[in-house]
Amino acid sequence: MPKVVVAIPTFRRPQSLTRLLAALEKLDTTAEVTIIVADNDADKREGFDVCARLSTYRWPLDVFVAPERGIAAVRNALVARALTHDGEFITMLDDDEWPDAGWLEAFLRTQKATGADALHGCILRDFETTPGRLAARCDGIAPMHGVTGVVDMIPGTGNVIFTRACFADTPKPCFDPAFALCGGEDSDFFERLRRQGKRFAWCEEAVVHAFVPSSRANLKWALSRAYSVGNSDMRVFLKYRRTRAAHMAEIAKIAGVVLLSPLLFVMLGVATNRAMGALRKLFRAAGKIAAFRGRYYNEYSVTHGA
Repeated sequence: MPKVVVAIPTFRRPQSLTRLLAALEKLDTTAEVTIIVADNDADKREGFDVCARLSTYRWPLDVFVAPERGIAAVRNALVARALTHDGEFITMLDDDEWPDAGWLEAFLRTQKATGADALHGCILRDFETTPGRLAARCDGIAPMHGVTGVVDMIPGTGNVIFTRACFADTPKPCFDPAFALCGGEDSDFFERLRRQGKRFAWCEEAVVHAFVPSSRANLKWALSRAYSVGNSDMRVFLKYRRTRAAHMAEIAKIAGVVLLSPLLFVMLGVATNRAMGALRKLFRAAGKIAAFRGRYYNEYSVTHGA
């Protein structure tokens, strides 16, 4: 019977955390599960209070306050806490997500079949208000699907299961504090795992739902998200690829996007999906250029949803 720790960072989303904890109680699994919640708000402590009010709960529930602000800091606090438990696997869920009943068993089956050290699962979106047709196809709003099996890289920590060794074998801190409010700490961590020789997989059957509030279900947010991803991706790139040749190759790719995307956007028309893709690439390129010049975008300085 595998032992699994479910690690949840939370910040001022008590309603979402309540929904997530309720869904975890309904898991259809034979695993021994422990839930850890790190409240990243030392002032209001709304997440801590949600857990404290649960007089009875199916799983052991370990909640604490992680006072140092930032997504990297709270993930590091969760890792440290999780390693005090004896779980063979550690999963990470965001506080605006909730899993299907078969989520954990699907992960464990695919991990056994692939031998992967870290696996990402499917993410479906639930909207407060329906996004427009163009916004609905953008990253962070569109669902995340994949094909079950081995993959080269994992896109984020929103729905992931790790073997314990992923954290135990990695020099601390696992998540770079330099990415505290801008995001990208997960991309940086997965790059470190890749360099250690860790293997990745996708599990399409490990389904979670993610709530998308009205403030995010629109084209403005989608394009700012593209800018943010480009900004953090470039920061990770600069951290690991220091050669002049690597820099010149990346600059050439960015220049190609900057020069060709506006032309493609005009040629295809603003209502086409391909033009939308070109526009997203342009915003990602702008984010990369900003990071290359030392300017960072703090996406996680704003909380969406409750």
